[in-house]
Amino acid sequence: MAPEAPSPLDQKILEHFPGLVVRKDLTTELKQNAVVPTYVLEYLLGQHCATDDPTQISEGLESVRRILAKHYVHRNQAELVKSTIKERGTHKVIDKLTVELNEKGGFYEVEFTNLGLKKVPIDVDFIKRYPKLLVGGIWAITDVEYELPTDPKASPWQISSVKPIQVAGVDHDEFLKARAQFTTDEWMDVLMQSVGFNPEPFTRRGKLLTLIRLIPFCERNYNLLELGPKGTGKSHVYAEFSPHGMLISGSEVTAPKLFVSNANGKIGLVGYWDCICFDEFAGKDKKVDKTLVDIMKNYMANRTFSRGIEQLTAEASMVFMGNTQKSVAYMLKHSHFYEPLPDKYIDSAFLDRIHAFNPGWEVQPVRHELFCTGYGFVVDYIAEVLKHLRTEDYTGLYKAHFEISSEVSTRDQTGFEKTFSGLMKIIHPNGKAAPEEIAELLEFAMECRRRVREQILRIDDTFKANDFAYRPLAGGDAVTVLTPEEQQYPAFAGLRPLHPEAAPAAVDGAAAGPAASPAQATAAGAEAKPAASSEPAGPATAENRDASPTTRVLLKEQHLVVPENAKGWSYRRLFADYLQGCSGIIIRDPYIRAFHQVRNLVEFLRMVNEITPVGDEVTVHLITGSDQETMEKQVENLGQVQDSFAGTCTPFSWEIDASPNFHARSITADNGWKISLDRGLDIFQWFEFSAFKAEAAVQEARMVKGCELSFIRQSGTE
Repeated sequence: MAPEAPSPLDQKILEHFPGLVVRKDLTTELKQNAVVPTYVLEYLLGQHCATDDPTQISEGLESVRRILAKHYVHRNQAELVKSTIKERGTHKVIDKLTVELNEKGGFYEVEFTNLGLKKVPIDVDFIKRYPKLLVGGIWAITDVEYELPTDPKASPWQISSVKPIQVAGVDHDEFLKARAQFTTDEWMDVLMQSVGFNPEPFTRRGKLLTLIRLIPFCERNYNLLELGPKGTGKSHVYAEFSPHGMLISGSEVTAPKLFVSNANGKIGLVGYWDCICFDEFAGKDKKVDKTLVDIMKNYMANRTFSRGIEQLTAEASMVFMGNTQKSVAYMLKHSHFYEPLPDKYIDSAFLDRIHAFNPGWEVQPVRHELFCTGYGFVVDYIAEVLKHLRTEDYTGLYKAHFEISSEVSTRDQTGFEKTFSGLMKIIHPNGKAAPEEIAELLEFAMECRRRVREQILRIDDTFKANDFAYRPLAGGDAVTVLTPEEQQYPAFAGLRPLHPEAAPAAVDGAAAGPAASPAQATAAGAEAKPAASSEPAGPATAENRDASPTTRVLLKEQHLVVPENAKGWSYRRLFADYLQGCSGIIIRDPYIRAFHQVRNLVEFLRMVNEITPVGDEVTVHLITGSDQETMEKQVENLGQVQDSFAGTCTPFSWEIDASPNFHARSITADNGWKISLDRGLDIFQWFEFSAFKAEAAVQEARMVKGCELSFIRQSGTE
């Protein structure tokens, strides 16, 4: 490869952390051919490619490729590897090993995940040295031998050595000394690159939203919840970043697997892993064991769980990741942020154990330009640094500069103090920072805990509301910490408790909440969407178009002819009035295939989005046709549209109707109106697209094709 010369930051990383960093695009390149965790690849890259010398990188990359080709076991080549071991007598393999106790025989047996070997005996010394073999398994470089036994019941496979893929140790004093050479901004960028992201497209808040995911690795018994749209890389850190973390499906875990089996006394995952992440945690259809929820509540609050009459403790942090389907405004107006979770987890006592709620809807969707091409730590190295920091306690470092309002409850304070401690360990591992930097992390931590509390208030009116505020000891006004969504949607934010019938219909005239800190005012960013315009659609008269916004348009059945080459027509003018008040729209158009047709669809969705009142939702479903020539690109484009509108107030879905008799085009709304269109959405003539042309931004500036529309009252309309 011939990348650009290292940036000044990359050069600084190489200078102060020699041998401990790797170019992140090398990991991406290797990962295309080897389905192994990032830390496995970077363990090998760190041994062969921890340099900026192009020649050495090229040679090292080839060495890693040879090692993977020779020793990494692909599932489809397992028999070939077994044959190699048999013919040679011994061979090194890179695979994931899991061990179980053979209770009848009193010895331990290994299962190789990819090689497919099972019940291979392993010496007890390896179990004592690497206990994680028993719980979840570990990736390792293993010497496997083959010798035909005299006892036909015995295994011919033997293990002579096991070397876990992880760094041997970290000199923490040297780490702190090197960290001191970087400014706070530089260090945050180093961490972002180490996680695998290019820091340039991220704002400072965006970096905090990403780095908070590392806290469970450096803070004991930390409980983090993150809900947001799919595709934002929520589980990436927990699947790839550290050998001390375990990613499991939220629906697969059981109480014995997680805590302890009363049948055999075996300790579960919490006894062996620093961080356990429940992926795909959201979903109403998930089966949940109420007993497990009760055990988790006790563990998350007290770090204890029981085995019979014996009380056990563990230090594993809990992370819960799930996808949301609704927009933030919709959830605030009609339900709460916990709505996507299985019902048994919508329990105020369980949720109150969460230390921070990371707003996943603010995290950028993962896309190609976000991936890092610069240098970052070999992830196993930074994982060991974070593991060492679990022994430190930074929860009270802010107290030299700030005091917390007496209104804040003990559990709330514990929650944001643990988040603050974790962020300090990650960004300021020596525990020293300027007061303004401490204030920034304290505010962010308080905001993440406030989100937990504010949403609990919507489901349990026995909880009391209180301000999250702090005051500088050096003097000055108290700062009240709000979440960005409270500032953006003040009319919806304070509902106590929230019931559907109590939801307000609009935000007009809503009183603003208490003053927020300058940092949060900047963080909120977006403004609330203006109320939908009541400008009449095309079928209305010219007089009606100039009416005041409060004028109600009287809709009627009619047939409309749009003349060829005319201008001044738009989807809003044609359709908006007839779509007002609906919650679902079905578009039937067999020709949403070409690029410009999909672009028309996006413009229609934007129009529906604009006329939808804040906090409401209108689903749009497309039924279209296809053909062999365009299907692949069509499916790709419609998939992008669906993903990009997920989480907005206009969620989009689609299907393909292969019927040869599918010709009629229409828009049907669940408010009782149907619009029949002879051209479907394809009403505009071709124009040369340019970001600087009016036609690109304003539909009324385009010439239209001659078309006819019929507005038909089906039911439920006046």
